[in-house]
Amino acid sequence: MSSAIHSEWDTLSNQFAEVAQQTGKLVVAVHGGRRVAGSGILWRPGIVVTACHMLRRSDDSEIAFDGQSRHKARLLGRDPGTDVAVLGIDNRDSVAPELFSEASRLRVGQVVLALGRSTLGDLAAAAGIIARLGGAWQTWRGGKIDMLLRPDVTLYPGQSGGALVDSRGRVLGMNTYALARAATITVPTATVERVVNEILEHGGVFRPYLGLAMQSVALPPELANQLKIEQESALMVMQVESASPSAKAGITLGDLIISIQSHLVGGIEDVQRILGKTKRGEFVALGYVSGGQLASVNVKLEERQRR
Repeated sequence: MSSAIHSEWDTLSNQFAEVAQQTGKLVVAVHGGRRVAGSGILWRPGIVVTACHMLRRSDDSEIAFDGQSRHKARLLGRDPGTDVAVLGIDNRDSVAPELFSEASRLRVGQVVLALGRSTLGDLAAAAGIIARLGGAWQTWRGGKIDMLLRPDVTLYPGQSGGALVDSRGRVLGMNTYALARAATITVPTATVERVVNEILEHGGVFRPYLGLAMQSVALPPELANQLKIEQESALMVMQVESASPSAKAGITLGDLIISIQSHLVGGIEDVQRILGKTKRGEFVALGYVSGGQLASVNVKLEERQRR
């Protein structure tokens, strides 16, 4: 191998080693009551984000900056839908990372590093590439992720909750293996920021619900023609939860939901997409067919009660 190649290889190797050492200072070990400790990121002064599946349902957690000395941490809130939990610590002199939220500039094939803490608490790194980029998606736990960011890296025990960083040490998001089967998903910085802000302001993330069980059905052509409805399918109400927003608005079993906020809906994914853009206390206009007649009602969105 020529000396020129050796030189380029050494330069690249040193660059990533420097990134790992510098950005690794912001990655902590999180002892949340599980058998295996997880990782976390010093997100803001006094704030740590981590993977909530690594925590037990209590506020007794500890973090270790260097893998050895432990400090008490308070659970400020958790969002299982995105697997993001927010911890508060007394150390408010900690330095926040440089966040990279310009998702449109990321590229498939871009080299990245996954940083975390091993089960012993020492810094651990895994190199890989961005394997897939996609649009906003709904997790199987009902959370909204602003974009699909899937790195081709292996997370070892203890590294879930750590950071994915680029060649300049900018944090692209928080790594977790709890949102996709047998694959690492990175929750992008835009999503983590949104969750952190909601938890700090409200104590949790708003999950609007209508309180309906619905099934996509074909609209009878004669009914569609009679009511001048220009769509082939609607959502039939199969169940209405008592005291839910829809029950309070008068929606009943057998009604056909045809629109929300003037957007036609024919599948559950349409409802999820529209509700994902709403905020606390908002009203949404529901268009529906009841008793063979068109009707509409404003439904005040509420959050399903946590148990």
